[in-house]
Amino acid sequence: MGFARTCSVALVGVEGVVVEVQADLEPGVAAFTLVGLPDKSLSESRDRVRAAVVNSGAEWPQKKLTVGLSPASVPKSGSGFDLAVAAAVLAAAEHVDPRSIADLVLIGELGLDGRARPVRGILPAVLAAADAGYHQVVVPEQTAGEASLVPGVSVLGIRSLRQLIAVLNGEPVPDEEPTEQGRPDAMLAGLLIPGAGTGTGLAPDPGEGPDLADVAGQHTARRALEIAAAGGHHLLLTGPPGAGKTMLAERLPGILPPLTRQESLEVTAVHSVAGILPPGEPLVRRAPYCAPHHSATMQSLVGGGNGIPRPGAVSLAHRGVLFMDEAPEFSTKALDALRQPLESGHVVIARAAGVVRLPARFLLALAANPCPCGRHTLHGAGCECPPSVVRRYQARLSGPLLDRVDLRVEAEPVTRADLLGHGGRGEPTTAVADRVREARARATARLTGTPWTLNSEIPGHELRTRHLAAPGALAHAERHIERGLLTARGLDRVLRVAWTIADLAGHDRPDHDDIAHALQLRTGITRGVPLTTGDRP
Repeated sequence: MGFARTCSVALVGVEGVVVEVQADLEPGVAAFTLVGLPDKSLSESRDRVRAAVVNSGAEWPQKKLTVGLSPASVPKSGSGFDLAVAAAVLAAAEHVDPRSIADLVLIGELGLDGRARPVRGILPAVLAAADAGYHQVVVPEQTAGEASLVPGVSVLGIRSLRQLIAVLNGEPVPDEEPTEQGRPDAMLAGLLIPGAGTGTGLAPDPGEGPDLADVAGQHTARRALEIAAAGGHHLLLTGPPGAGKTMLAERLPGILPPLTRQESLEVTAVHSVAGILPPGEPLVRRAPYCAPHHSATMQSLVGGGNGIPRPGAVSLAHRGVLFMDEAPEFSTKALDALRQPLESGHVVIARAAGVVRLPARFLLALAANPCPCGRHTLHGAGCECPPSVVRRYQARLSGPLLDRVDLRVEAEPVTRADLLGHGGRGEPTTAVADRVREARARATARLTGTPWTLNSEIPGHELRTRHLAAPGALAHAERHIERGLLTARGLDRVLRVAWTIADLAGHDRPDHDDIAHALQLRTGITRGVPLTTGDRP
């Protein structure tokens, strides 16, 4: 009788659970039993592991073999347990020393020929192993860079089961032929979800994306874009077709600062699980950008799918921008599903297979036409939409959703002078990004010692007790509350925007003008204080 144990990781959403893989050999009729709540793809590992072991030159034990995955109550899915199962079986059969694998965490799929194939979710799996106290992991060579992002963990990248057996036995490691230059690597297919594309949710590198200088006019909207980026405030752009709403939103990620190390790990973990992490670039350093089509379902936005839920658009945009063009064309259920993640920064999905908590702290940018034809606000443009149709179209963005949007800006039609450049060229992305970075630095310094880093994250109680505006600055806002034009949540959001405007201006705290700017951006009511921007005083 032989027994051996090693470890792997089961992913539930973007969180990992360390699973002990136990192999037991007993005399009896040759059979292979896999227990521990495996799904279909994991149950098929019996055939993959048997073929991989035989084709790697090892002898398959002709005994009653039972492989258990513990804890048995945790659902386990995917092919990432193959390496651990094969190592446990070989150790139980005494082809390798059982003690050599007891403290290892093995993650990877096996081909029938014994080659190690990469799987999705390596980063969150290794993070879970590190949190559980493990310091040595074995992964396929293609994902060794991703696993190495976790500090304090020794990573061994292998190309085949033969190499793993040699390392465990202290023998010379056999060479495996790499993929020829210029030929596609079939192994990388395990990292990508078919149809997802490698660029979904990823922002371009600095200098390669669209530039704000390309946008003609729209000085108020450009200012709102800068404020949204500096404080992490949600934004709604309304206006006729062709005004530049989409152009502005596409340039929003470019003025966001690079992600911190912790934020990069969070974003990379989500993208790794989702299968959209580009091979060879394991760490996402730029704020992601996700722009789903208006036909997207609620499940594709917040996450879902068969079995364990997978990340949706709100999670793919974590720490970045979620842009919803033609927002009124989205289904009402899909739009209202955004309300909870906008407040909490995460989304909780309950399915029969389990409950998953996914990160979803994103900057929401909405773009909408004023009516179905888009010409309602244009004088003499011939809008034929009846008033009831216009009201019904605009009501598709519900009041509770709009109450969570800090900045509401109308994009005016571009004038001939702005389009031909007679009014001067707008500021480039780099100049605006510098001001955003300085404003965020001021906010970070002020919020040192608190769990918040952005003005949009500060709770309302803190704004009204510890982070106070200048005396008398809230007079207009208080009148809005008395008239029912501003809710309690709306006042908190006005204060957050005012703090961001103050940070951009270098003020110690918001004054009367800063509050007036914030109120104008939320209500659209001009208070006699012009909204200035860096390229137009």
